[in-house]
Amino acid sequence: MINENDSSQNPLENQGKIVFPDDRNLMSIAQYVKDVQQSHKRSIPPLDQWHPKHCGKMDLKIKANGEWWHEGQLIKRQALLDLFSKVLWKEDGKFYLKTPVEQIEIEVEDEPLLINQVDQVEIEGKTYLQLTTSNQDVVIVDERHPVFMRAYPNEAGEDELRPYVHVRFGMNALIQRQSFYHLVNYGSLSENARGETVLTLKSGDLVLHLST
Repeated sequence: MINENDSSQNPLENQGKIVFPDDRNLMSIAQYVKDVQQSHKRSIPPLDQWHPKHCGKMDLKIKANGEWWHEGQLIKRQALLDLFSKVLWKEDGKFYLKTPVEQIEIEVEDEPLLINQVDQVEIEGKTYLQLTTSNQDVVIVDERHPVFMRAYPNEAGEDELRPYVHVRFGMNALIQRQSFYHLVNYGSLSENARGETVLTLKSGDLVLHLST
């Protein structure tokens, strides 16, 4: 845990830019999340109730394919990724790792979460779509967590529609291709007056019409 009163743990000034000792901060955040997990029943800490100081930017990038890279090295430990995903925060269009005492900016190419599992579940006699992220976050599709399509540039630099679902704190998850195929199986396809293919999904009382 970072001690705000310990000057040795403050960001270092380097040619007018704030530089963070990244390894230490990654580990302190991971340890904090472990402590929270042990003392709270909620899997996601109450990030919206915290108002820490901004502590610069870390050399951490979440690529559009969901890979996490730290100082040019791919993070492969899934347990560590699961921990960090719990303290992801979005504010004014920027992404951060956030604890009660520090908020550190990171780079996200598209969205920081990925959906890799799609199911249908029964809740009080109604059928809902349940989406699960690669970090085991469970999202029930409803008015607050809709599925939507959005353009994103592909490798050729051309915009292509990609499916997403809203998860929490202004952040969305990309629905991976195989999972989207499963989602299509739970819906129905039709063609609108403009000749576009439309996917209709029903989750509880919510009906979504997505142009694909």
